[in-house]
Amino acid sequence: MMKKLAMGIDIGGTNTAFGLVDEDGNVVAESKISTEKFRYFDDYKPYIETLAAAMKELISTQADCTLIGIGIGAPNANIHSGKIETPANLWKFENPADPRPDTIRIFNFVEDLGKYFEGIKIMITNDANAAAIGEMVFGNARGMKDFAMITLGTGLGSGIVCNGEMVYGSDGFAGEYGHIAVESRQTGRQCGCGRRGCLETYVSATGIKRTAFELMATMTCDSELRSIPYDKFEAKMLSDAAKNNDPIALEAFERTGRILGEALADLTAVTSPEAIILFGGLANAGNLIVEPTHRHMEANQLGVFKGKVKLLMSGIQDKNVAILGGAALIWKQYLESVIENY
Repeated sequence: MMKKLAMGIDIGGTNTAFGLVDEDGNVVAESKISTEKFRYFDDYKPYIETLAAAMKELISTQADCTLIGIGIGAPNANIHSGKIETPANLWKFENPADPRPDTIRIFNFVEDLGKYFEGIKIMITNDANAAAIGEMVFGNARGMKDFAMITLGTGLGSGIVCNGEMVYGSDGFAGEYGHIAVESRQTGRQCGCGRRGCLETYVSATGIKRTAFELMATMTCDSELRSIPYDKFEAKMLSDAAKNNDPIALEAFERTGRILGEALADLTAVTSPEAIILFGGLANAGNLIVEPTHRHMEANQLGVFKGKVKLLMSGIQDKNVAILGGAALIWKQYLESVIENY
């Protein structure tokens, strides 16, 4: 009997990881190519060629298997159009003074990759949505119809699922919860999106780092963090310091948990999820971030939602989420079609 496998792809600014995933979420084979090597606009076509060749090579290592589809997670990917639209760190113009406007950096990714895989289903979505679908198919959201996935990495991403379906919106870009305003748009922290006061500038690995340095400027207590220069500072150092009862680190987690908890209470009022799932580097701090977040979320919930919404850690946190998320796009659709045709 031929074994069914889905290909999951994660396109990052440094590398593109891809792998073959079975129905149970096992990555049976994986590989990667450099994305950074193909960093400029004119490198896009060679990148597609290189990726397709590497994927075919990986597929050839698996005897007696059927590829049921290819799922891709990528920044600024649009599930409706199959395109990647003006990605921040991918395929930029080599000359910053290039007369072509930045808005034309739109890549018809599904169609271009599909030329090398005729007859194979290919789907693409942004990386946070892919992580949410991975959680729904392989992680702690299995069986849930209403939940939200919050990814706490360099920035803050989110994937929102309602009635068993990912919320994409009319243009495919719904769910940018990291860019809601939690402080003034005039005086809040500057965000990479060009605005001020966005949630991710306070709640993310980079956000909590900024908080720690603000606290060191306003608090006079001793702290093991004071000797670390900004460019050498990593979020994990905060976790290590907090475990040693460092007052700056503990306050940084408290403030970050308060801002996130208040924002999640607002999210609950809009979507009424069964659970909110935390994932990513900052979530690795465990109870240091979960406890204050849950406390402030509950304190700020509308009465009708108090005690109802679970705050969970990801069930795929220690797995190759990047690959699983892309593959889950395919497995979710495949399993739904099997049930419909049963």
